[in-house]
Amino acid sequence: MVGALERVLVCSPCTAGWRQPEHWRELGFHHTPDFTKAQTQHDTLCHQLALAGAEVIEITPCAEFSLDAVYTHDASLATDFGLIIMRPGKSNRETEGVHHRRFGESIGIPTFATIESPATTEAGDILWLDASTLLIGHGYRTNAVGIQQMRDLLTPKGVEVLSAPLPYGNGPSECLHLMSLISLLDEQTALVDLPGLAVETVELLKSRRFRFIEIDYSERGTLACNVLTLGNNRLLAIEENQKTNTKLRQAGFDVRTFPGSEICSNGSGGPTCLTRPLLRG
Repeated sequence: MVGALERVLVCSPCTAGWRQPEHWRELGFHHTPDFTKAQTQHDTLCHQLALAGAEVIEITPCAEFSLDAVYTHDASLATDFGLIIMRPGKSNRETEGVHHRRFGESIGIPTFATIESPATTEAGDILWLDASTLLIGHGYRTNAVGIQQMRDLLTPKGVEVLSAPLPYGNGPSECLHLMSLISLLDEQTALVDLPGLAVETVELLKSRRFRFIEIDYSERGTLACNVLTLGNNRLLAIEENQKTNTKLRQAGFDVRTFPGSEICSNGSGGPTCLTRPLLRG
């Protein structure tokens, strides 16, 4: 999860239907999406990904995509065995996984497994702590059945699946993923929203000798904890979170940024949410 990013899938606002936004209130957006601004910001994100050496691939458009499809991270999980197709807990996103599967297969990426009802899983709740340990947040988007299905799939492959309880937050109508509270920066460093993490999760990370960098809490509302690792000490963050980005630079990281006032803050999805890494070094 922290190796050099080599290939990444994205879904632009154009592809996700932001040109004619519908049902934005029901989907939890803060205001009517500004397509032009969002597309420009997404283009800047993709430019930064390419500058970092990643092959950036746009998913094929689909009439079933909702505005949320722009947050392409959630509908599938890349593993060494192929894609695991998620079953999102947000009902308007249930069909996204099917399109991730079809698109992946069209570019030579096999499907390893598909999460089945009544399980729900979203990849925003999933962290690879190392190559053989997966930490999955248990909340409103990923349920206990989903975590057990992931465990049943991956245990035979030598992967230990651990569960991390998530807080209630603002309730089921809003999205609070595990990756809303923690981003891995390298093999031993995590950016954290510490008060939001359960004690057992904090203790687990400490037992694995992770060091913590806490976000500047004045920037919690602008997704300061959502940072994408590009590998080799490089990070991609939202430019508006200047205080947290300064902390990261002071810790020795090369922080690249893009504007996220529309593409990120409006729909509550940061640079990790906007990307589905397919290959890392």
